[in-house]
Amino acid sequence: MKQRLTLKEEEVMNIIWENGEMFIRDIVALMPDPKPNYNTVATQVKFLEEKGFVERRAMANSFQYRPIVSEREYRGTRVGALVSKYYDNSYASVVSQFVEDEKMDLEELKALIAQIEKRRK
Repeated sequence: MKQRLTLKEEEVMNIIWENGEMFIRDIVALMPDPKPNYNTVATQVKFLEEKGFVERRAMANSFQYRPIVSEREYRGTRVGALVSKYYDNSYASVVSQFVEDEKMDLEELKALIAQIEKRRK
């Protein structure tokens, strides 16, 4: 999988994931106030391109960017890294902690098991 995103890069990627193909000016317009400088966003998008998260297409005198890594793929990789680092690569340990910390109740756990079993059929 590609490299990890910085918080600012992830902020830009979230905008691209939500909106699809975009120009840098469109990304800047959708960013929260105070809006960053155009060149700052352009630099972040350049890093995203170098990391393999977006690709560009020339359009007149500008570039349009589109995601080439899906949000689901990126989030899955990040969760996998977290499970590997903190739970010895055991997803069962993660779920167990959720249950122990009362972040997931027995009914939710049963529903999760049923969902997994349904997908395997």
